[in-house]
Amino acid sequence: MTSSQVEAHLAKVRSAIRRRDAETMIELMRRVTGEEPRMWATVVGFGEYHYKYASGREGDAPAAGFAPRAAATTVYLNDGVGAHADLLEKLGPHTTGVGCVYIKKLDDIDLAVLETVVRRSYQTLTAGIYTNRARES
Repeated sequence: MTSSQVEAHLAKVRSAIRRRDAETMIELMRRVTGEEPRMWATVVGFGEYHYKYASGREGDAPAAGFAPRAAATTVYLNDGVGAHADLLEKLGPHTTGVGCVYIKKLDDIDLAVLETVVRRSYQTLTAGIYTNRARES
């Protein structure tokens, strides 16, 4: 079951491709995390983790998440894309930021690779208090 907030958010997505891909991402992330989706601002998140940086800043964030943006589906890897470089080489067409993977169409990538990346990231983030920033990974 998808929360009404998640459903309302996805109903506002104009692109049929992004909406379809969002449904696929929900199923993938449910499978990986065992969690139900919930909204974190404009991110569809699954589970949560606590972080505490050396600077003293700390907080909670979704342990896995994505956002169906206009230009691409954004998959958040809060442990940093560098931690997954080996797998991302096998993913298919995508671009990256420090902690994000941008995918135009899920049909064009290897979903098994994406599932492995999300699983590995989720396990890292939920193993305890996470102390790195994405750019440090």
